[in-house]
Amino acid sequence: MTDTIHRPPGAVDVDALLDGLTLEEQVSLLAGADFWRTVAIPRVNVPSLKVSDGPAGVRGGGPLIGAMKTAAYPVGIALGSTWNVNLLREVGASLAREALDKGAGVLLAPTINVFRSALNGRNFENYAEDPVLTGRLAVAYVQGLQENGVAATPKHFAGNESEYQRGTISSDIPARAMRELYLRPFEMVVREADPWAIMTAYNRLDGTYCSEHPWLLETVLRKEWGFSGLVMSDWGGTHSAGESVRAGLDLEMPGPARARAGLLAEAQADPATAAAVKERARAVLRLIERTGTFANPRDVSDSAEKDTEYPETRALIRRAGAEGMVLLKNAGGVLPLPAGASVAVVGPNAAAAQVMGGGSAQMNAHRRVSPLDGLREAPGAGAVTTAVGCDNDKFLPVPQVPVHVEYRAHAGGDVAATDDRPQAEVMWFAYPEGVNPLDFHGTLTLTVHAPQDGAYDFSLASAGLSRLSVDGQELVDNWDAWRQGDTYFNFGSDEVRERTTLTAGPHTVTVTFQPHVIDNGIAGFNAVRIGFRAEPDEGSVAQAAAVAAAADYAVVCIGTNGDWETEGVDRWGLGLPGRQDELVAAVRAANPNTIVVLQTGGPVTMPWLDSVPAVLQAWFPGQEAGHAIADVLYGRAEPGGRLPQTFPASLKDDPTHPLNPDVQYPGVEGHVEYREGLYTGYRHVDRAGITPLFPFGFGLSYTTFELSSPALSAASVGAGESVTASVQVKNTGSRAGSTVVQLYVRDRESSLDRPAKELKAFAKVHLQPGQIQTVTLPVDMRDLAYYDDGQGAWVAEAGDFDLLIGQSSTDLPHTLRLSLSTDWKEPTA
Repeated sequence: MTDTIHRPPGAVDVDALLDGLTLEEQVSLLAGADFWRTVAIPRVNVPSLKVSDGPAGVRGGGPLIGAMKTAAYPVGIALGSTWNVNLLREVGASLAREALDKGAGVLLAPTINVFRSALNGRNFENYAEDPVLTGRLAVAYVQGLQENGVAATPKHFAGNESEYQRGTISSDIPARAMRELYLRPFEMVVREADPWAIMTAYNRLDGTYCSEHPWLLETVLRKEWGFSGLVMSDWGGTHSAGESVRAGLDLEMPGPARARAGLLAEAQADPATAAAVKERARAVLRLIERTGTFANPRDVSDSAEKDTEYPETRALIRRAGAEGMVLLKNAGGVLPLPAGASVAVVGPNAAAAQVMGGGSAQMNAHRRVSPLDGLREAPGAGAVTTAVGCDNDKFLPVPQVPVHVEYRAHAGGDVAATDDRPQAEVMWFAYPEGVNPLDFHGTLTLTVHAPQDGAYDFSLASAGLSRLSVDGQELVDNWDAWRQGDTYFNFGSDEVRERTTLTAGPHTVTVTFQPHVIDNGIAGFNAVRIGFRAEPDEGSVAQAAAVAAAADYAVVCIGTNGDWETEGVDRWGLGLPGRQDELVAAVRAANPNTIVVLQTGGPVTMPWLDSVPAVLQAWFPGQEAGHAIADVLYGRAEPGGRLPQTFPASLKDDPTHPLNPDVQYPGVEGHVEYREGLYTGYRHVDRAGITPLFPFGFGLSYTTFELSSPALSAASVGAGESVTASVQVKNTGSRAGSTVVQLYVRDRESSLDRPAKELKAFAKVHLQPGQIQTVTLPVDMRDLAYYDDGQGAWVAEAGDFDLLIGQSSTDLPHTLRLSLSTDWKEPTA
């Protein structure tokens, strides 16, 4: 064994340190130590580095359910709706402080896959359907994080545009679409923000897993774009030892090593693998150095995490949440609400604060302010009444009651350890001392209360085997009947429900649990969800309509929640679940002043749209949701959002469905073919000649704007030159507000087929009444170019281009003509 390397505090020679490591030590760095930490090497003072899930908050090292409290920020699509680069940088900086409070030097964020299908389960985590909008926002977010010492990890690289069979499916993407749409945001963020890490996608790309794809990781990412950071797998997404190392994957997560368990033997037998191991270990050490962890090793234990809630963070979340809300309709200026008016706040999302989506993006928020809370607490609010009307549950609600857990080595054995959890959903990421995560028998005990005699539903969903008994009588069998389903990232079962009759009062619920590892599962990942509710009241919609009729205004809070919008399973369709459409119709019939507040992670159909005067798309805006919604409804904040995704009128207008809905989406025999090529979102709308429900870039304000005097800095450019377009923006209304100036490029004649227009630049403008501002937007060669896979190059052909300027993809009143005098080409190889 070599001697301990001594170095002055804060100064690390990574090359010298690497040379002093044994091959075994180098290999040890290439898989995590546990779920959230890298391996430490005390002999040479290499500390452990902690990572944490993002992107809408920093959960820390705890479980997805019941971890230490933390700040919950607006989800990705809500931030994307702001079109505000400066705000994204501010959010990144704020998240850096949150990460350091949790002992984490790496945030697993941002999520920057572009929207391909409206049914993507992680739609809510991403920013936009357009690569330039996604890329610009991602660059700012990464810069904000890393300027404050925390590594960003843009994900999921690449081709992860749906959740169906995501762990194995091959995304078969045409070369031009791959370059122009799906790689473009990653290219922008690598070249412009230099992220210190990147995460590979679960899926395969044209048949090869992304985590062991030499073209993706070496040819494109490192050689072409100059990426200098660390490449890690998604959790459980490493599939080989030496092959993934040689392909360019630095770190297998989580640990201990699973796919790389035999890596040392491979490296000892193969010099090429040993050389690749050294390069991969260099990347791990460099990330530790870049995050300042050598100079200031953090206490990365979960017990050392802070749950500090900063007033300025709360204010930022509230402001960002409001700025991302999109006012879709405001007939007759029904909004803002007048002070003192009585308001009925009804719907399944009225008293329930839907602040985030599900999956790895969820966290234990400091606060969850519901729309009902926000409207009741709003300055100037009048009388506020409420009714649920209907539910929008995918699963039965989880009882928010204490749960006592007993651990035994086997059924009927002595209690080896105990644990207490705050609610009836448990996800194990840590275990009491002496408990084997792969082999234990757990007993969970809780008490539920039946408010009256009647029928009640119980349910179980589990990653592992489970049974549920009520007052000693077995009711739900999810043990012998266990089948792999859609819960817990597809590692769990589907929900199993049973109904029973209860008398009013307390009842003891007991659940037995045992681990059950499935193929491609993560060993030691165990979870169980207990559901409970009374049989639904069929008259609830009418009751809500009656409450609405008695108020001046009705605010109907509908949408989805983190059970519907989540990782591991795609969305159900474009219709709202349950009786929500019926509820809107009933409330509108009872009160003409009906405002719909819609909280979803993506587009939905709105059969009631023509009948209601106002619709506000509020997304999942973070922990201050209710306050942000109230701010917009009462006009204290501008509805600053513009749609980052086309809202189709029906599913048949979604670009992945018209041609071959099986092959094109969700996939057949392990392959999903991106047959639509370049034509997603507004590009598809233009080519198909369809009218969307709402177009890309659309959003109303509480004021009005006029664009005038468009101009170019030069009418003609040569190869390699750039130009700027300018336009004057005037606030023609009576109050302050914001708009987004958008510039699209149209190639008037091209050798290859191109979309009718493509977004290339944008700017968010905030103006006082009557104020005029000149907005300048840059246009360079890449903005004029397409990717020619035959030449392996970006090509802008000599000729004329139209620069279209306006406030949405269908509102582009100004056209400027730009001529390119000579061809321009930029090879990628």
